Amino acid sequence: MFLFRRGSDRVTPAQARQNTIDGDAVLLDVREQVEWNAGHVPGAVHIPLSRLVTGAALPSAAEGRPLVVICRSGHRSQQAAKLLAGRGAEAVDVKGGMTAWASAGLPVVDERGSSGRIA
Repeated sequence: MFLFRRGSDRVTPAQARQNTIDGDAVLLDVREQVEWNAGHVPGAVHIPLSRLVTGAALPSAAEGRPLVVICRSGHRSQQAAKLLAGRGAEAVDVKGGMTAWASAGLPVVDERGSSGRIA
């Protein structure tokens, strides 16, 4: 069972991985398409923040589930987590984003499933 601590709106990459691999949360990547194509977390769900801001619905795989939101550095994911919480979702963001994720040695793949890079 996935539980966010009260008052906690940010998680480390290791906590994000644990909660999305071992828990029931979904890792939601809010970077733009070109960034996603260059490198993303295997199994993550994608929707750019620019689409969320205009009212786009979450991808079906993320609906009704706790969300761990990630971007490149953590700025856009913080915005997205707040926006999604305002819509009633349970959402936190990854402190340091994909840059911190990759620095922690966690997996990143490109659009073809090969080793990816953070753009």
